[in-house]
Amino acid sequence: MRLSLSVALFASLTIGIDAFVVKSAVTASVRPVAFASAPKKQEQLQRVSLLKSTSEDATTKTPATNSNRVTKANVCLLTFDLDDTLYPIAPVLDEANAAFSRAVKKFGYDQVQPGDIVQMAKTIREELAGKDPQAAAALTFTESRKLAIRRVMENITFERKLEAVADDWATPVADLSPIVVQNARKWASIEITDLVVQAVYNAWEMERHHSAERHIYPELIEVMNQIKQDHPNVIIGAVTDGKANPLFMTFTIAPYFDFCMSWEDDQAGRTQFFKELNEVEGNAEVKWIYEAALEKYRELASAKNAIMMAKDSGEVQDEEPFTDENLETFPNEDNLWIHVGDDLAYDVGGSAACGAKTVLVELADEYQQTARQRFDDIDKDQPDWSTSSKRELQKRRQMNEAAKSLINVKISYLSRLPEAINDIVKGETD
Repeated sequence: MRLSLSVALFASLTIGIDAFVVKSAVTASVRPVAFASAPKKQEQLQRVSLLKSTSEDATTKTPATNSNRVTKANVCLLTFDLDDTLYPIAPVLDEANAAFSRAVKKFGYDQVQPGDIVQMAKTIREELAGKDPQAAAALTFTESRKLAIRRVMENITFERKLEAVADDWATPVADLSPIVVQNARKWASIEITDLVVQAVYNAWEMERHHSAERHIYPELIEVMNQIKQDHPNVIIGAVTDGKANPLFMTFTIAPYFDFCMSWEDDQAGRTQFFKELNEVEGNAEVKWIYEAALEKYRELASAKNAIMMAKDSGEVQDEEPFTDENLETFPNEDNLWIHVGDDLAYDVGGSAACGAKTVLVELADEYQQTARQRFDDIDKDQPDWSTSSKRELQKRRQMNEAAKSLINVKISYLSRLPEAINDIVKGETD
């Protein structure tokens, strides 16, 4: 068994780790290796046709390509949520979990099913919640998935070891002594090394980015091109509570993004947020991640300003948002930060608290959003990928209500986004 695991581990690491050499906390200068194949052209064209046939907002029919260049204010920073904003999260996670199943089979665990890691992660979180609810809530997606991978593989290894000993002793497994059972459990924990767990996790995370590229909403590239045309000096970033990183999506949206901020980059802030979220009288805020994004913007804008000054071409720039004075007072009426996302509490409430204008992406049914539907009826079964407790959902629903007044524009079709941004710039929002 040790030899077979070693051989499989070497093969998995050779394929997996070479292709996935960067973790998701990256800076703007990082351009990671390619993870995904190009989307299938026929499938994309079909989806484009489907969505474009109905791609009009309830009150407008302006397509992305008809956006007008605006000059009243500067959009200096544009940030996006990722999951269920740029692509549907449900099929992406389904395909990533299928990759998990394929990865463990390379190590000889053929009986593992795609949903096993999801169910085990929920079990681990529930067990921890019984001992320390705040720690359970603050457990990151990466931590919970790695713990789930380890336990799924350890449980199978443990059962195999007990069966092998029982066969050698010609006795039923149920009759094995407690000391034998204890030693078998210890042996299983040693057999599943951190390198094995990391190799399996790498396969899951790589497929998450593969799948996200395959499932990006079909008009997204056209929309991003239009935004860059309308606002050529804008710095674009991602702010996410998940594990996606647009800089890893090198065949689709990576060229449009300058940085990515994940909730997992600041564990102290994340832990404090979930501590407050689980307290009855807690006042949970997600400002910390947006403050980090704002600081990243200032770093990048300062560097960009230095480059522009060094060129000293004498040409008149369309926009000049990167002066030291602007950075000190940013965001303000003349130099805007706009955040785009599907979550009322996290995207609208969190970013608005730091001075951002907001676009709520509450898309039509054909976009297959599932995250926001969790709050419609918290007593119903939640999506398979969701690990939120009922208490968390109740508190989030309260936060959602409080954030509704902070929406600047709400869109039902992604093709409406360039116009929505320009409406904010021109002050033509409700």
